[in-house]
Amino acid sequence: MRSLTLGRSGLLVTEIGFGVLTIGPAQLNLPLAEGAAVLRYALDRGIHFLDTAQYYRTYPYICQALKGFSAPEKLVIVSKSLTHDGAAMTAAIEEARRELDRDVIEVFLLHEVRHDGDFEYRQAAWEALQEAKIKGLVKAVGVSTHHVDVAEQMAERSDVDVLFPLINHRSIGIRRASEPGTKEDMAAAIEKAAAGGIGVFAMKVLGGGVILNEYQEAISYARALPGVCSIMLGFGNTAEVDRIFELVEGSLTPDYQPDLSGKHLQVDQGDCEGCGLCVQRCPNHALFYNENGLAEVNPDLCMTCGYCAPVCPVRAIVIIG
Repeated sequence: MRSLTLGRSGLLVTEIGFGVLTIGPAQLNLPLAEGAAVLRYALDRGIHFLDTAQYYRTYPYICQALKGFSAPEKLVIVSKSLTHDGAAMTAAIEEARRELDRDVIEVFLLHEVRHDGDFEYRQAAWEALQEAKIKGLVKAVGVSTHHVDVAEQMAERSDVDVLFPLINHRSIGIRRASEPGTKEDMAAAIEKAAAGGIGVFAMKVLGGGVILNEYQEAISYARALPGVCSIMLGFGNTAEVDRIFELVEGSLTPDYQPDLSGKHLQVDQGDCEGCGLCVQRCPNHALFYNENGLAEVNPDLCMTCGYCAPVCPVRAIVIIG
């Protein structure tokens, strides 16, 4: 698998990354040994770019998978924190270093910068990231975002090393302020950021699994975007790892379709804001408000049509299994 330089960070990253969220408690919740085995399989096959976050609670999987790994010097780990507080960001970096048993976390990001003004609100956390970089505790800093306007803002900054934006060929989950955004606008922001030396890798190219039935088209679209060094994908088993290698190597048959029979919709309770748009959109009345005022799926009524996902403003609806 090819490796590319992640912008001004100078870090070499594989063109496909492993989004570790998928195996963790928020999604598949695999037993530690099972999840670590999937991750280790990907590492041994040559995927050396991992994305995690404080919120994901997946550090134990990574730590377990790295035991005895033969090429630790090739590994690039990205972690993130949702905090706005400087001391809390410093603590998040220390938590990652401790839990991952690593002196340096290669990339650390402000997690999910969500709208105009959010970056400024989290300035103390940003300054803590800059300080950690000066101290050598992290090598590159930046932001993850679903928002075109945030990506455009970051593209103008000289202190942003890395941008991790949401983009897919159906524009699912892309936002501009409080309104839906477009793949065209996000692609333009990505290209501008990359032209300025910012390293860009892309998330949710399969729309959180909602467009898995367009697997090859969706991944090919994201891989071809100017300025994108790598795309992060979630893998739940070794067969899914094998398929991405076949696609990258050109040996995947043109008629390949993922098996969706075991997949189901889930609302990530950590992301859901209870806006109700998905509840209103569902033609099968499979979505309802739970006791916390958040959306939840009734599996007995859900047809896995995916109609709800495009209306979710925070991309809380995913397909897992």
